[in-house]
Amino acid sequence: MTVTIYHNPRCSKSRQTLDLIREQGISPTVIDYLATPPSAADLADILRKLGKQPEDILRRKEAREEGIDGLSGDALIAALAAHPRAIERPIVVNGNKAALGRPPENVLAIL
Repeated sequence: MTVTIYHNPRCSKSRQTLDLIREQGISPTVIDYLATPPSAADLADILRKLGKQPEDILRRKEAREEGIDGLSGDALIAALAAHPRAIERPIVVNGNKAALGRPPENVLAIL
């Protein structure tokens, strides 16, 4: 099983989610998405696995600060790839499934 977490080590929910995954005996691939942001194609794939629209993973305050609020669809996906701090975190991917770790327990359903 390959579990990947798009992680921000400065975020308490992201750290809690990572700890929860490890408590399940899983050693996930950890991607610091601020240092290594997902491409627009990767984000589109993640959204498909989440069953969500790009607006559903948008951090509103950061989107305003980055000047990308008001975008939608592919334009928003491209903007999120270019401005990853506006992406809600953490996102955990396991095969064809993904979950947003808010609250951290959400990810248990896909592990």
